[in-house]
Amino acid sequence: MMVCHCHAISDRDIHAAMDWMRAADPDTIITPGKLYRALGKKADCGGCLPLFLETMAQNDSLGVPVLTPAAARRLQKRAR
Repeated sequence: MMVCHCHAISDRDIHAAMDWMRAADPDTIITPGKLYRALGKKADCGGCLPLFLETMAQNDSLGVPVLTPAAARRLQKRAR
């Protein structure tokens, strides 16, 4: 399904980019801006944003990491 007509971005493009981003960095926080950059695009009119966000929400890779590496190190230091 076409999500962004301005840049011809499909739901498959979004899901593939999200999966690639999560595989490349398991702790990354995935945002629409990062997705556009990963796809080599820039947001234009913004009309697609509601559908873009809905498509992102359908992907299991969207989850925010429980602890960032820095937060985990701080917790480990406090536990000592």
